[in-house]
Amino acid sequence: MTRTRNCFIDLTSTSYYYVINRCIRRSLLCGKDKYSGRNYEHRRQWIVNSLICISDIFSIDIAAYAIMSNRYHIVLHVDKDRGDDWMMDEVIVS
Repeated sequence: MTRTRNCFIDLTSTSYYYVINRCIRRSLLCGKDKYSGRNYEHRRQWIVNSLICISDIFSIDIAAYAIMSNRYHIVLHVDKDRGDDWMMDEVIVS
């Protein structure tokens, strides 16, 4: 059963959230694969660039992050004041 985001996010309690995501089945996010010999290190910078882009779109700040070979950890800060200052034209995309 799906749940709405307001069941998980409560800015009155805290504006900081810890997020983790990991790969499965020996998949690599970054680094050199010891089984195939392929190098996926280029993905690390792509992830950093994506985090920067996403932080502007969703009015969040990246407080800390760690990108490892098969997972990443992020500490997010929801900037409610910045989001509240946005005009409706900035929020609604047609």
